[in-house]
Amino acid sequence: MPTTYETMPFHLETERLILRPWLESDAAAFCDLLAERGNGKPPVERIRTSIAEFLAATETTGIALLPIQRREEGDFIGYCGLIIGRTTLEEPEIAYELFQHAHGRGYATEAAGAVLEAAVATGRQRLWSTVGAWNKPSLRVLEKLGFRRDRVSMEENGEVVWLTRPLP
Repeated sequence: MPTTYETMPFHLETERLILRPWLESDAAAFCDLLAERGNGKPPVERIRTSIAEFLAATETTGIALLPIQRREEGDFIGYCGLIIGRTTLEEPEIAYELFQHAHGRGYATEAAGAVLEAAVATGRQRLWSTVGAWNKPSLRVLEKLGFRRDRVSMEENGEVVWLTRPLP
């Protein structure tokens, strides 16, 4: 019999950040964030469709990837949340991505910490994260949050580090 989980809270607040559900108005800033990956800027219409898909998936799964907004400035600086990704709904992945201008200020750790607490509230036993081996800052964020290396796999973009964390 499958275990049922509580729905993750979709509005999280920290000292400096607000994580909330997606709005259609997030599409342009989300395009800019994705453009920082170096593969060009996706069309805003495609991103609006992605946002609608995120919201629909959240209804079905009870987990969400949430936009991160700085509390004082009110600006969109990235996203953080739980996804199925390379894992399962029972043991989802924590995922985050921030604009380069927001790196190095502890925002990823702060947002991911809030998402970690939200995951605990769902009753899950364990979370995963998969990160490119080259992404040292992201690996540091996960270490600070108590994630430990499980294994490394090879994918078309290179080595991927799989990390896991038991939940209380």
